[in-house]
Amino acid sequence: MITSHRLRLLLGRLRRDDRGLALIEFAFSLPVLLILCMAGLECANLALAHLRVSQVAMLVADNAARVRTSIDEADVNEIMTGADLSSASLKLKDNGRIFLSDLEPNGLTGSNEGQYIRWQRCWGSGPFISSYGVANDGKTNSSMRDGMGPGTTATTKVKSASGTAVMFVEVAYTYQPLITNALFGNKIIRYSSAFNVRERTDQAIKNAGNLGTSATASCS
Repeated sequence: MITSHRLRLLLGRLRRDDRGLALIEFAFSLPVLLILCMAGLECANLALAHLRVSQVAMLVADNAARVRTSIDEADVNEIMTGADLSSASLKLKDNGRIFLSDLEPNGLTGSNEGQYIRWQRCWGSGPFISSYGVANDGKTNSSMRDGMGPGTTATTKVKSASGTAVMFVEVAYTYQPLITNALFGNKIIRYSSAFNVRERTDQAIKNAGNLGTSATASCS
């Protein structure tokens, strides 16, 4: 039978015993540490996605502008294949869409003078539409007088000079979370890029291989 004296000694010993304190503190702090780690990883993944999408936009615009003499549907397919390979980790083909537009002066004068989209090609199955226009927009009027790009004024848009063209690219992508979308929700990433064509003087898109609609980067 435990006497009151021995019981007080036992309780005092237990009160002074801190051998499991570190483990208990760790158990309390573990959920907070896990949340912070997951949030950090998700933020880093989002930042990396932004970087890669912007790089894809620049890559496609630059490669399209480098095609010399004339541009063909096969050239566009090669450019989009390059975009696919460079964005494999994003799964951009399934979750995004690339819009490649040829922007030129519409050749009109007076109140109808402006820019127009001579042709446009698309790649990817993401449920997006172009933010800046489709093929033939501005061809017969000044609806695209200021060109293409974000903003509402001419100073924030891209225009093509006479006798040449600009390869304007938009990329839209549904962010794929690394862990969970609870932090950022259903986030859409959009970037655009534009390059003047280098040496090409014939801006009409060709189809020397007679590729069908299913084999071209059609926007339909």
